[in-house]
Amino acid sequence: MLKIDSLKVNYGGIQALRNISLEVPEGKIVTLIGSNGAGKSTLLRTISGLVQPAGGEISFRSSNITGLPVQKICTAGISLVPEGRHVFTDLTVEENLRIGAYTRRSKKEISDDLSWVYELFPRLKERSWQFAGTLSGGEQQMLAVGRSLMSRPKLIMMDEPSLGLAPLVVQLIFDIIKEINRRGVTILLVEQNAHMALKTADIAYVLETGSIVAEGSGQALLADERVRAAYLGKARQEKVCS
Repeated sequence: MLKIDSLKVNYGGIQALRNISLEVPEGKIVTLIGSNGAGKSTLLRTISGLVQPAGGEISFRSSNITGLPVQKICTAGISLVPEGRHVFTDLTVEENLRIGAYTRRSKKEISDDLSWVYELFPRLKERSWQFAGTLSGGEQQMLAVGRSLMSRPKLIMMDEPSLGLAPLVVQLIFDIIKEINRRGVTILLVEQNAHMALKTADIAYVLETGSIVAEGSGQALLADERVRAAYLGKARQEKVCS
């Protein structure tokens, strides 16, 4: 579905992404893990058109979308749940959700999808009249995901959806990610909670200083000793125990 070939991104004199190549097959959950500054968010922002690449190609459903404007990429079927949620705090929950459908025209389809989002997130339905700024962090994350779904994407990209959330809410968010995927939406997930991300993903990539250094199934990387030591805290735990 999504194919990236030799993608390069520069910030001034710094090369943020170095010849990145990866694929996101249709119907799968693909995750990117890596430390802060590795280039994960930059990759998502480049795919969505917010950052222009210095080289390489991005293909979506066999069409070259490299460098296209954001609105055309969104209309093609790609949506982004940004890091930090970025909900419209002075608008209600329902107004935020309807903004996600701004490129669409069918009132019936929008209404049907609104019902689907409320089915996924009953808490949002209970708070549909509240201003988004009054929601908890977890509820705002649900709203950001729901707003993205309202564009009816074929591919949804999520940037750190569990960041700053309580463990019980993190589990809920990952359950929702799996449910969204079961309903036919392909997912590209950037996540610092490496254990949950690898446990959930069909395919995983490890990004370090702008380069992919490992790839495989989520379960394979979860069992990889180098990945465990670097991202799952094994080395730190052993140090504490000794």
